[in-house]
Amino acid sequence: VQPYRISLLDIDYVCVKAPMFSFTRLRGSDPVLGVEMASTGEVACFGKDKEEAFLKSLLSTGFKMPKKNILISVQEDLSDDITHSAYQLHELGYNLFGTKATADMLNNNGVPCKTVAYPTDASEGGDTPNPLDMIREDEIGLCINVPTYKSQRLEDNYLMRRTAVDFGVPLMTNLQLVKVFADAAHKLKKGEMLDLDAKTLFEHYEDETDADAWSDPSEFH
Repeated sequence: VQPYRISLLDIDYVCVKAPMFSFTRLRGSDPVLGVEMASTGEVACFGKDKEEAFLKSLLSTGFKMPKKNILISVQEDLSDDITHSAYQLHELGYNLFGTKATADMLNNNGVPCKTVAYPTDASEGGDTPNPLDMIREDEIGLCINVPTYKSQRLEDNYLMRRTAVDFGVPLMTNLQLVKVFADAAHKLKKGEMLDLDAKTLFEHYEDETDADAWSDPSEFH
């Protein structure tokens, strides 16, 4: 078999692989990723650009697009990075909820965000909603919780992450993931993604012309 040299500039599509993890089976474990963690499965999808391929692969893992409220809690040092993504989500019509420090930061930066209590500080019947109750009662469609080594509210962060996993609420713990998701959701809302139905690899082969194919048309795939 002779190697086939290709240039990335000649490829008119992008492929993104999304991992799958079994945190629901690991009762009580903290669903935050470490550098040595291995996924239990992966889904690779093609798209015309990074955002389309990303969203296809994410949805193929069972991820559900949020339809209502989004809970955000990030470390203060990430304020500059999270503000743009949070504003994009606000523009899409999502209601944003954040723990006190995050909500204060977003509001100060011009992003409307309602305050929820820290789980360990929440009191029954209090004026400030308990985020754990909101997750359990299906009032949150996506939980964004991005800790760093400077995070002080370790127990509160863990409780929000773990409750989201236990009640089937999509969870994001990586800032780069949040940024790409916000960009992809924005493109989807603007109608720039016309087809999110995933095609099989064989369907991609059928759409290719002989000139586009990487191998001989008669070769078995």
